[in-house]
Parts: sequence; structure tokens; C-alpha cells
Amino acid sequence: MIKVLTVFGTRPETIKMAPVIAQLEKHADRIANRNCFTGQHKDMVEPLLDLFNIRVDYDLGLMKANQTLEHITVAVLQEVSRILREEHFDLVLVQGDTTTSMAAALAAFYAGVKVGHIEAGLRTYDKDHPYPEESNRKVIDAVADIFFAHSDLAEGHLLKEGIKKDSIEITGNTVIDALLDVAGREYDVSGTVLEPILSDPRKVVLVTAHRRESFGGPFESICRGIGELADRYKNDILIVYPVHRNPNVREVVGSILSDRENVRLIDPLDYMALVHLMKHTFMVLTDSGGLQEEAPSLDKPVLVLRKVTERQEGVAAGTLKIVGMESEAIVREASRLLEDTAEYQQMASRQNPYGDGTAAVRIVERILAEPGLEHESHASGE
Repeated sequence: MIKVLTVFGTRPETIKMAPVIAQLEKHADRIANRNCFTGQHKDMVEPLLDLFNIRVDYDLGLMKANQTLEHITVAVLQEVSRILREEHFDLVLVQGDTTTSMAAALAAFYAGVKVGHIEAGLRTYDKDHPYPEESNRKVIDAVADIFFAHSDLAEGHLLKEGIKKDSIEITGNTVIDALLDVAGREYDVSGTVLEPILSDPRKVVLVTAHRRESFGGPFESICRGIGELADRYKNDILIVYPVHRNPNVREVVGSILSDRENVRLIDPLDYMALVHLMKHTFMVLTDSGGLQEEAPSLDKPVLVLRKVTERQEGVAAGTLKIVGMESEAIVREASRLLEDTAEYQQMASRQNPYGDGTAAVRIVERILAEPGLEHESHASGE
């Protein structure tokens, strides 16, 4: 029996971990899985727990108003370490590049428990873009034992950093597993915030932008570009912007975009609603890593509101285009897709390089086949 602890705290982590948890529990005869929710985004994650029927075995309740990266790091490190001291585990699974995952991986490393990193090998090689994710994932990969890379490119990054090839498993990205699951479910929009949006005859342009490294002038430039786009195509497009709860985002978005008739500023959507909105969207403008992977599976072109992206596979495949944070570039590239049918179809028809919906199966098969998943406690101290 292999005892596995999965750790997640944010909404994207939960979505991407959900297919893995479901697959682990299909092998209850060989795997004992326990799920640890750190609790710092409770209002956004709890609907996902219901949607994906995730059992929470440890709820750390770490939510704190205006929490800092330091608080998250220390709290997750201490609490996951406590769980690992109190109960034997053979493997800790973390996903992506959040501070939650970085701290949980460190806790496992200090406890002598092996670490499996889902979505290993993402890189921009710029520690400030995205911040703090680029450094987080490097820390995780420095202490991980099994590397679940989503693509050949990610594997190449790991190999260049000295990771042994036999510790890497190319799986595709679990977000596609979750996306295809939810996209295939029935969803009634009656009485929801989506009902008037999806009944509007104009083309829907979905916008999400909230990254820390954009705060200040760059984020204001993004919002001005969105506003100019709305003004230019006021009769043709309906811009829908689920606005992150961070006040640094809400204040700027509200001040620049709230007075436009064809801009809908709405609260963050639950995942079911977001996926079904994406299905009806014409294109996506985003700084989110997850949407860069998801939207192309629904044949939606993505303009990336960042200087660089670690999703280079999408750029190479033509499903993504980096447009940056300057308002002029945003308007120019979005206008091209709105006005040039051939350009739009070229992006929309490209194959998504991030997987076919079976990543979780590959991850669990590798765990079952992995030799030496035995717990080895380190003595306390350095």
C-alpha cells in the first residue's frame, strides 16, 4: 500500500489536482490517498470540492485577510510538517508553482518524504515574470523526486537542469482532464449571471487579468486597452471580465471600465460557469496560466497579457499569442482577430499541445510503478 498526501490551496491547484485525486481513489486497493486543503482561498475552492466530489481529510484553515507570501509560506510549511510528523506518508503530491506547493514540497523534503511534482518543468527563466511562480517551481523541482511534466519542452527544461530522465514522466496537463469533464456536463444558465451574457447577440470576449507583476502602470495600461477595444467595437462585442477579489485589481478595473455599456464586470465565476462561458466565447484575453492551456481545447484563440509565458508550447503551436501589457498592442492584436476571419480561424483550429484528457491516468500509473516509495524520516536539525 502506497500512502499519498495531496496538498492544494488555490483554485487552479484544486482544478488541476481533482482528476488526479479521482484517479488515485480508483486504486484504493493499492493507494491510500489523503487530501490536504490549506484553506487560504476557501470561498473560491469550496465550490470545486463539491463539483469534483473531493474529500478533505485535513483543512488547515489558513485564510487571513491581506495575507502575505511570507504568511502563506510559513503557515503551510509548519502545518504540512505537523501532518507529516503525526502520520506516515510515502509520497506528497503538489501541483504547479504556487507558494502553497513550494512550502508543502519543502515540508516533505525536510521530513524525508518523497515529492511528486505535477506540471513540473515550466520555465520563463525570468524570476520576476511570473512572480513568485517562476522561483516557486524551481524550488519545488530542486527537492522533487518524481517529475510529471506536461510536455516534451518541459522535460527538456528539467533535463538541462540535471534532472535524470528516468525520474520524469510526460503526462499532458491535468487541467485538460478537468476541462473536458466539466465541458461535457449539462449546465442550465437560467437565472445565473451568464443568462443575459449568453443571450446577447454580440461576440463575447472573455478577459481575466490579475497578476501581481502587472500591478500599477502595466495593469492600468491593460485596462485602458480593454476600454479602447470596447469603444471601437461597441456594437459588435461584449467584453466579460470576472474581476479578481484583490483590491489592487478591483479598484483599477472599476475606475477605468465600469462606465462602458458593452463591458460586464462580474464576480469571479465558479469553474462550471467559467467553462461554459468559454464554450460561448469568441476569444480570450488573459494573464492566467490555466486559461492559456484550457481555451485552445475549446477552439478559442488566446491573447496573453504578459511579457513572457511559460506556456511556450502554445505559442509554438499557434494557439497563443503574447501581446504584452501595452494598450496599443492589445487593441491591435484583438482587432486583427475580430476583423480577419482567416487569422482567427488559423488560431482557433490549431491543436492544443497540452494533452488529451488522460494525464491523471498516466500520473497514477507512474506512482503505482515507482520503486522505493518508502518513508525515510530525517533527524531533526540541519
